[in-house]
Amino acid sequence: MHVFGIDWVGVNAENGRKLILSLAFIAVIVGGGLGLRSLVGRVLSRSDHASVQTRFWTRQGVSLLSAALLILGLMSIWFDDPTRLATAFGLVSAGLAFALQQVITALAGYFVILRGATFTVGDRISMGGVRGDVMRLGFIQTTIMEMGQPPAVQGADPAMWVRSRQFTGRIVTVSNAKIFSDPVYNYTRDFPFIWEEIAIPVSYADDRTRAEAILLDAARRHAIDPSLMAAEAKARLEARFGVEPLDLEPRVFWRITDNWLELSVRFILGTHQIRGVKDAMSRDILAGFDAAGIGIASATYDIVGLPPIRLARERRPAPTEPASFDPGA
Repeated sequence: MHVFGIDWVGVNAENGRKLILSLAFIAVIVGGGLGLRSLVGRVLSRSDHASVQTRFWTRQGVSLLSAALLILGLMSIWFDDPTRLATAFGLVSAGLAFALQQVITALAGYFVILRGATFTVGDRISMGGVRGDVMRLGFIQTTIMEMGQPPAVQGADPAMWVRSRQFTGRIVTVSNAKIFSDPVYNYTRDFPFIWEEIAIPVSYADDRTRAEAILLDAARRHAIDPSLMAAEAKARLEARFGVEPLDLEPRVFWRITDNWLELSVRFILGTHQIRGVKDAMSRDILAGFDAAGIGIASATYDIVGLPPIRLARERRPAPTEPASFDPGA
């Protein structure tokens, strides 16, 4: 097109028509996607059986469909010639692969997460050094509601001020590319239970059998009863991984140390009820120990010998008398 005495490269009636058609197509796809998501949200909100995961994956499906239609439509508008399409696609792919390596890796991680069912919204995971519940799974990033760290891993990065598995209030975004370089720990996906332990040091002089009974009674009162666990959860774990959950019943283990006998009670809990149950168990254990006259052992030191010590008085020199002064000398 010749404007102001200049021949503008690529500016012609055909490209102008494609530009207008592209803008109209984008508006239709974006508007249709928003309308469809709103409609689906209203339908699911009226359903009592629609879970958070159902709503999330429905929105994700609408977003993926909109993105696929948008890319296909724009390529069809601008590259109607297959030869030009192949050439342009090769050049664009090479450029994007070099300039957007992290973005492409994160996008690939998104599809790996979907295909491998690594985690979904609502799962409690540890990914990229962040522990918490998944709030959102995007094409590039995963949004996590961060939780604190138990004392056993309190020194891990990043530093935490909450000393248990409860929310800190921080919302963290983690690149989906982390699944290729770091392990992803999922606490809820296939088996929404976790084994926990409370270790109590008891003096060798105390009634250790009574102490064990108190620990077991607290665990049976507050932990999950294995007979009431969902049978389908145990069957799914065994069918998928060939692993049968063992030691579901509460049990106390003894460990002999130089200073005391360490009693560790092992029990199973749901992943979102750990701190509350351990708090209730600790109160019951302390009350039971007080009633039985059992104390919590602590490190003590016995002095078994001292080097001989001799005390001697310090002898000070006698004061010197001043010389007499004879005025007639």
